[in-house]
Amino acid sequence: MNHLFKHLILTLVVCQSFTSLNGQNLKMNQTQVIGSHNSYKIGIEKPLLDIILSERPEAIGLDYTHIPITQQLDLGLRSLEIDVLYDPDGGRFSKPKGIEMLKAQGLESKPYNAEIMKDPGFKVLHIPDIDFRTHCSTFIACLSDIRDWSRAHSDHLPIVITINPKSSGLEKPGYAEVIPFDEKVLYALDKEIFEIFKTDELITPSQVKGKAKTLRQAILNQGWPDLAKARGKILFVLDAEKALTELYLKGDEDYARPMFSNTDPENPHAAFFIMNNPVKQEKDIVDRVKMGFMVRTRSDSDTREARTGDKSRFEAAIRSGAQVITTDYYQKSLSPNKDFEITFEGKYSQCNPVLSKPSACDLK
Repeated sequence: MNHLFKHLILTLVVCQSFTSLNGQNLKMNQTQVIGSHNSYKIGIEKPLLDIILSERPEAIGLDYTHIPITQQLDLGLRSLEIDVLYDPDGGRFSKPKGIEMLKAQGLESKPYNAEIMKDPGFKVLHIPDIDFRTHCSTFIACLSDIRDWSRAHSDHLPIVITINPKSSGLEKPGYAEVIPFDEKVLYALDKEIFEIFKTDELITPSQVKGKAKTLRQAILNQGWPDLAKARGKILFVLDAEKALTELYLKGDEDYARPMFSNTDPENPHAAFFIMNNPVKQEKDIVDRVKMGFMVRTRSDSDTREARTGDKSRFEAAIRSGAQVITTDYYQKSLSPNKDFEITFEGKYSQCNPVLSKPSACDLK
């Protein structure tokens, strides 16, 4: 009888452990996912890239491309990065200088949809005039694609979307002038997010804060939502320079804005950090992850690691426990040497190595 009782207890413990490792009893920060950097980007066409490289060889770091965003999500990526530029009247980026540069040399350019760029609203591209090709030209179009995919796959792991507001371009005669972000522009950005997503489709600072006095306090004491409750939802993070981040947080004592902010660890709004160098910042990332914060880092940058096959940065990113690791090379076919690929042994998500045990975990 005693033997049977011990066997029953052991069986229950194993079952509970298995359930937890399969993502049922985890918090959402106990995961680690791979995402894409500048997720919308289509590579610069070779004739234009050759012109650019003849003037600035260091621009080789721009030589990467992505598959469409919904295909990235189909593949299993669960983090995206979107650059946004303000275009309140429309048409500001509808005549890229790069196309003129090709024509001036008697070269043909690929087709370009200038009409969609004439609509008012935030535009999505990397560098105006030279690195302008994109899978979704407008912020609304990008968000709509993500929303539609999410609604069709309602049990997906939460998708983290970092938003990078761009306030400057190439300051040359004939090149598009970029409008700097200010308080008005930031509210316009929030409005487009709320225009596409319902509040219950998002994970927001207010939701995570709950009844705690501050968001930071909630993170340190209660932690992030259960993974089961976070499935099917989207989390936005503003990745901006310090002054713009402070402007975004100014007066938001009610935590009404949709995006988390990359601020300092002592700020009442502290919850999610952008720490892009896991080699130099590994210890700091580990410390913040153990405190309960979430972190995004990068496994490669400016095509360097892909060209040399160096995965030491990726290995440091994994060890750090950063919940989001972004890359340009989630498929070998995108790599310049066709052999550099960033995955967790063929997968794009796993349990967090600092906060749980990835070896027996299947997050789907």
